[in-house]
Amino acid sequence: MFCRLINEDLHKWRRLPGRKPLVLRGARQVGKTIAIRMFGESYDLFSELNLETPENAALFSQGLKPQEILQAIKLKQRVSVSESGSWLLFLDEIQACPEAVAQLRYFYEDVPELHLIAAGSLLEVALQREQISFPVGRVEFRYLYPMSFEEFLGASVGQDMVDVFRQVPSPVYAQEELFRLYHLYALVGGMPEAVKEYVRTRDMVAVNRIYENLFTAYIDDISKYARNNSMAKLLRFCLKTAPLAAGRRIRFAGFGESAYGSREVGEALRTLEQVMLVALLYPTVSVSLPLLPNTRKSPRLQFIDTGLIHYVHGIQHLLIGINDLSADFRGGLLEQLTGQELMAARNDIRKLPRFWVREKTQSQAEVDFLESCESFPVPVEVKSGAVGKLRSLNRFMEMSPSTKIAVRLYRGSFKRQQAGSATKFSLLNLPYYHAAKINEYFAL
Repeated sequence: MFCRLINEDLHKWRRLPGRKPLVLRGARQVGKTIAIRMFGESYDLFSELNLETPENAALFSQGLKPQEILQAIKLKQRVSVSESGSWLLFLDEIQACPEAVAQLRYFYEDVPELHLIAAGSLLEVALQREQISFPVGRVEFRYLYPMSFEEFLGASVGQDMVDVFRQVPSPVYAQEELFRLYHLYALVGGMPEAVKEYVRTRDMVAVNRIYENLFTAYIDDISKYARNNSMAKLLRFCLKTAPLAAGRRIRFAGFGESAYGSREVGEALRTLEQVMLVALLYPTVSVSLPLLPNTRKSPRLQFIDTGLIHYVHGIQHLLIGINDLSADFRGGLLEQLTGQELMAARNDIRKLPRFWVREKTQSQAEVDFLESCESFPVPVEVKSGAVGKLRSLNRFMEMSPSTKIAVRLYRGSFKRQQAGSATKFSLLNLPYYHAAKINEYFAL
């Protein structure tokens, strides 16, 4: 059982004066249930109900009031809690019981002292199919992704290395070891069961067996949310193809060298996005805040995890001992991994990374990511090599006079330098293993 950063956020939620029932969202097998069980150890009483079990779901379908449901749970589990004691009720797989979703508002209104967390896989598509929604203003959400690099360090090496990783900038003595471990993280991935198996065996063959079972389970899950056989076939194709296109811009029409059209592929990928197996990162053409996505342009495909990507590709052996991920033969690995880190850095919102494009007939440019600092956007390039080759980044800086700093993630140590030709700016060169710490460097 690995400590997850979501645990810190859950404790903050627990202390909120106007605390609402919390819904933890995330793809299957990213560790939602284990994280909540670990959090539940801090309570006097922790009750867990899996709502895929008919007798548990029946508690919410009999028209009972929240207090009556809680009394039934106490009797069923033969537990009690004092007036001053703390109680966490965990409703797992809540998508299996639409009545329980509707009941969340009444728990908030009638039993505000109860701490209630719900979770489930396939939430979005299940609720859409049943045409119900979470009660507006009566619940709040958190998001869990595969393990971040920081969490991987805690699981595979220990807290001392986590403490070193958290230092900004990194101490010189630890940089090469952090690069080595980040390359290992890219290989193993962040799915908790795979990380657990690697920590136990240090054997990638054993890890592959985990990914074989996990990917098969994702494929089998499609039958639970595809509306017909034709849709199921398309979803399976898109899920099997997505790892091969991860980190790159895609076109819906003919996706994966298929004969499928734009509309049907778009619907399939958006469905996979709902279950959080992929994310469609749309570019912006803006050079000032807010960075609104342009959904008419081709998105970049973000897959759930690099470990699954390498399993599907069958290329783990090519990453063993690699010295620079930006020199990876696929080209998109470091962009995928950086996107993974940026998404996992925020548990309180579903924040998809943005990137910038300028698509003109004679002048095309693309910046890998855009972050924000105070009132201006910050372009982020993921690239090693000479600074003089950052043409797209320079173009962005020329078009955005309010932006004074830019970031390059590369295979090297932290350094600040003046850059630009027509427009001068401050370029922060950061080690690419610190993608999740970009905003902390702005204060240096």
